[in-house]
Amino acid sequence: MSESEDDGPNPAANEREACLGLILELRSRGIRDTRFMSAIERVPRRLFLSARQHALAYVDTQLPIECGQTTPAPSDMARMIEALQLLPEHRVLHVGTGSGYQAAILGHMAREVVTIERYRTLVDLAQQRIVTLKLANVEVKHADGLAGFEEKVEAFDRILLSGSVATVPRKLLDLLSEEGALIAPVGPAGQEQRLIRFTRDGKQADLGAVRLVPLSEGVATRL
Repeated sequence: MSESEDDGPNPAANEREACLGLILELRSRGIRDTRFMSAIERVPRRLFLSARQHALAYVDTQLPIECGQTTPAPSDMARMIEALQLLPEHRVLHVGTGSGYQAAILGHMAREVVTIERYRTLVDLAQQRIVTLKLANVEVKHADGLAGFEEKVEAFDRILLSGSVATVPRKLLDLLSEEGALIAPVGPAGQEQRLIRFTRDGKQADLGAVRLVPLSEGVATRL
């Protein structure tokens, strides 16, 4: 009997195979950003899921996470991140941290990422996962991501809303740099929305249909 047969299944090899399968599926859906695909390979999605969801880590589907929230399907996440047209020197604001997976992907693609979440439990879990991955350029904040910042902050080159909104708050658009862009799913909750690319000067580009859970205002008083 060979050593490999004696050792039995190799979990790391199985996970890599599943990850490559997901990458092939994303390519079949038209995703072409090679830096995004590299980040997908480097960030294990299972780390951001409960144990009972591990078998679905590389299935292209939305999955439940803590606090009654969900994490987007990888294909929806890919479309939003690809639309950002990220460069390595960009500073990114991410609204709706959730599990932290999307922020970790962004951390491999941008110079700096500030990600905001309204649920303290999700903030704590995301921070732990970001530390485990040694992503020192990703900061997780507990705040209302739709309210902007009370303090003066450096402008962001890109802003990404990971859930839908009826309208994009002016306070977020004002945080963009002169050449910045904001990506958001815009439309009613529970219905099809449009993925829109906004620039600070008011220009908009419709990037197609999406269906994502809504972002909520305020900071959660519990969880």
